[in-house]
Amino acid sequence: MGNSTTKFQPFSKEAALNLIAPFARVEGPVLLALQATQKEFGYVDRDAVEVIAEVCNVSIAEVHGVLTYYSDFRTIPAAKIEVKVCVAEACQSVGSRKLVADASAALNTKMHSQSMDESVQLNQVFCLGNCALGPAAMVDEKLVGRATGEKIAEIVSQIKKEYA
Repeated sequence: MGNSTTKFQPFSKEAALNLIAPFARVEGPVLLALQATQKEFGYVDRDAVEVIAEVCNVSIAEVHGVLTYYSDFRTIPAAKIEVKVCVAEACQSVGSRKLVADASAALNTKMHSQSMDESVQLNQVFCLGNCALGPAAMVDEKLVGRATGEKIAEIVSQIKKEYA
């Protein structure tokens, strides 16, 4: 299922405060507050980091540390289509570094960035569980074995047509 089918509430500090306030009374609240924030707004806005720090009585640096430690957290709104390329050892041994370069060129975007039209985001991950068919990728939650930049671009193109 693509990100475009998910409707998120627009971010506001007030909405974030209302969402995060209950976590003030929970043990280890930062991760839970970050998860709830991303689930509600689709990403963790910079202002949400400050709200979480204040409500959870921790430093902004601590919240930022948790936010940047986990690769599934986003700090910008999600693109409609997410492309993940596995860069773990098994996929590296069969060409994932070339796949990263080829996918980046085919999608006209850099790793961990969105395309100019913000419709596609390219990310690296450290295992998709498809080691036997590496290099592996995932396009909009569709697993792709023996992935190539061309194959990824073709799937993205098909998905864009479905969304249009």
